[in-house]
Amino acid sequence: MQIQFNIAEEPDAQTAEKGRLLFAGETEFVKGVVAMDGLPPADRLEVCFAGRSNVGKSTLINALTGMKALARASNTPGRTQEINYFTAGDDHYLVDLPGYGYANAPLPVVEKWQRLLKQYLSGRQTLRRAFVLIDARHGVKKVDDEIMSLLDSSAVTFQCVLTKADKVKEAERAKILDQVRAALAKHPAAYPEIVVTSSEKGWGIPTLRAIISTLT
Repeated sequence: MQIQFNIAEEPDAQTAEKGRLLFAGETEFVKGVVAMDGLPPADRLEVCFAGRSNVGKSTLINALTGMKALARASNTPGRTQEINYFTAGDDHYLVDLPGYGYANAPLPVVEKWQRLLKQYLSGRQTLRRAFVLIDARHGVKKVDDEIMSLLDSSAVTFQCVLTKADKVKEAERAKILDQVRAALAKHPAAYPEIVVTSSEKGWGIPTLRAIISTLT
């Protein structure tokens, strides 16, 4: 039986409030990590955000937390070269992973990122879900497939988040969604719901907050 990969529905009022409360509290930058021995204690549930350089990871984290400058958004691809940890409430970490697929970064740097990413994904017991961000203007690219395969092999459940959905017309968005669904169908670790977001317009932000707040 083929998985449908429907668009995640808006949460009910109670779940939406749970999500709002999680992100209404203090959110702080904890540290940037460049090696596994630098990770903070695994004493709380964490979710991570992965995506191609400039897909909008930092902007999405800022939208979720309601803090415009929490995660550094940059027009320069490949700027985030560390695993960046943020607190959400008293018992969650938000983890901003290094952007991938930036060809102009020096090869040794790219290889170091990839090595760290693999170690993190396969070795972090408190990681509950990875959110793989896909730009609504471009759909799933080869490098996205590669990170999804890495998540498959690491046995980490991942959920696709479509970013910048306001930048494409509805008909074009429907085509991109079909392409994304076809790509996700090849990955056993893919969670069967897609979250469609626009950080600029606020689309999908309450839904994503609610999803994170209900993970156990």
